[in-house]
Amino acid sequence: MADSTSSSTPRTVPSHEDRPVYVIGGGPGGLAAAYALRSRGVRAVVLEKSDKVGASWRRHYDRLRLHTTRRLSALPGLPMPRSFGRWVSRDDVVRYLEKYAEHHELEIVTGVEVSRVEPAPGGDGWLLHATGGRELTGRAVVIATGYNHTPHIPDWPGRDSYTGELLHAGDYSNPAPYTGRDVLVVGVGNTGAEIAVDLIEGGASRVRLSVRTAPHIVRRSTAGWAAQFTGIVVRRLPVGLVDRLAGPMARLSVPDLSAQGLPRPDTGLYSRVREGSIPVQDVGLIDAVRKGRVEIVAAVDSFEDGKVVLADGSLVGPDAVIAATGYVRALEGVVGHLGVLDERGRPVVHGAHTPKDAPGLYFTGFTNPISGMLRELSIDAEKIAKAVARDAARTRAAR
Repeated sequence: MADSTSSSTPRTVPSHEDRPVYVIGGGPGGLAAAYALRSRGVRAVVLEKSDKVGASWRRHYDRLRLHTTRRLSALPGLPMPRSFGRWVSRDDVVRYLEKYAEHHELEIVTGVEVSRVEPAPGGDGWLLHATGGRELTGRAVVIATGYNHTPHIPDWPGRDSYTGELLHAGDYSNPAPYTGRDVLVVGVGNTGAEIAVDLIEGGASRVRLSVRTAPHIVRRSTAGWAAQFTGIVVRRLPVGLVDRLAGPMARLSVPDLSAQGLPRPDTGLYSRVREGSIPVQDVGLIDAVRKGRVEIVAAVDSFEDGKVVLADGSLVGPDAVIAATGYVRALEGVVGHLGVLDERGRPVVHGAHTPKDAPGLYFTGFTNPISGMLRELSIDAEKIAKAVARDAARTRAAR
């Protein structure tokens, strides 16, 4: 039975085989992993630090819709309702996650934050240190705390002296507080681009979008063909080939915005993806930039005398600065001591693979795939469950 409100300590038992697999994080990746494990007869307990599942989705800005199709965004074992439409809204994603936990009767414990994971005494499983001094022992651990975990704002020189409003995009909800105001949005990823459009459509008097590196821009859908479909098709192709194919397609589908300060990128689309930069899906940015409603300006360099200094030396004085400058995974305190993170703080493996010196430790949701995050979370969930079940079978056979 799903328990999305309980804060009691999950029961643990001495036997390795009977210990649960602990899934850290009650977002899509964690819920999918818990279902996939349960469907293979493995007890999975989801530990969620907030009081509800899907906490990060509840914090997203109001107008957000998935850039992936409804059909290819469903988690294993439960389709998304057709009534959600092709591009599912944030609120409907939250409703779906709640229904998913209920429908599959997932074992979820809320209000529990895991601060550290380490090998259990004797090396048999994993010991989790959690809220309230809890020590939980599991046969395996799936870490699904999310790609967008902790908001990051660069430490720009003079930032603390800025007298205007400065906030991270994660704290932006809708344009109502910015009606009639001059706003600078920093960062031209999907979030920054969409917030800029949301602001100008919502009545901001002026919107500037600060760009460090010109992004690849793609249409979300062309003649009914979703960009996600292309991402799935090309994901396994050689990077150079995809780069060569993407160039002509972009010139056909996306106008040249060089005159407006947004030139075509000088590096290939898939090369950028492999470096962690997903193309911007157009939800109004192209028209807004072409018509001059969203102005493109240089990257932010620093803050000085209540103004923002841009990389080209110009000064701007917005009423508010919204930093769409990304997130960090914040895994160092939890597993950093295990040698399972790279120099950027990201897991060295994901899905069914476990680190060489950390068997039984799995990660999901820490990549940003061109084929769609929710789709890949679903695939990873099934692979992780298969690996855990296989290891359990080997343990039983060895007895």
